[in-house]
Amino acid sequence: MEARNIVQRYAILFCIKLGDIATTTHEKLQQAFGDDAMSRAQEFRWHKMFSEGRTIVEDEERSGRPSTTRTSDNTARVRELIRSDQRLTVNMIADEVNVNQEAVCRILTEELGMRKICAKMVPRNLRQQQRDARVSVSAELLEQVEADPDLMERVITGDESWFFQYDPETKRQSLEWRSKGLPRPKKARMSKSKLKYMLVCFFDSVGIFHKKWVPAGQTVNQYYYKDILERLRESCGFVQTLPQTGSFITTMRQPMQCSL
Repeated sequence: MEARNIVQRYAILFCIKLGDIATTTHEKLQQAFGDDAMSRAQEFRWHKMFSEGRTIVEDEERSGRPSTTRTSDNTARVRELIRSDQRLTVNMIADEVNVNQEAVCRILTEELGMRKICAKMVPRNLRQQQRDARVSVSAELLEQVEADPDLMERVITGDESWFFQYDPETKRQSLEWRSKGLPRPKKARMSKSKLKYMLVCFFDSVGIFHKKWVPAGQTVNQYYYKDILERLRESCGFVQTLPQTGSFITTMRQPMQCSL
């Protein structure tokens, strides 16, 4: 990383000797180094310093910086900072430990074996009581399945979900393979459609049993679901609601198509 930055700084100094402005110099860096080119802000900063008369391409030593940045003491300090706050950026850690950013990156990845990842999106975070309840219900269902292997064929479960008129493509979905030197693809930023509809869907082990689009303006509350379950009971036979779950067990082996 440090050697590549030094080469690009020499390139900036060379472009300044040719009379290139900062924008032109940045375009040439991107053309020459591709994805490894330094950022626009960093290039502008070095371009300004070289234009003002600086000729040294290496980073200046900070006061109090140790001669060897990747020491056991610095590694321990970085580990303590990460344990106290796992959302610290490399810049924050570098300022706190008083070492350069490249050294912090090497300490995190090579010595501590860490990498920065995004949070995994889940429908909701369950409390411990809710987790215990789900484990208990799952164990009860397993016992019932062992006693009656055909039980799952008579289970109907339901759920509701929002559907937008259009859903924009995410940034990760738009990833493309590009050769070095080619510009990044561009796309207009879009937000989700304001028009959305709720779908209440019931399904069994075979597939979708019934689906119901909720009319616009309809409030989905306990009274609305009560009416759905009553009409479902009339069409499918006796319906038993499992505790702590949203599943329904019917007495019919193959539930008939019903209209809600």
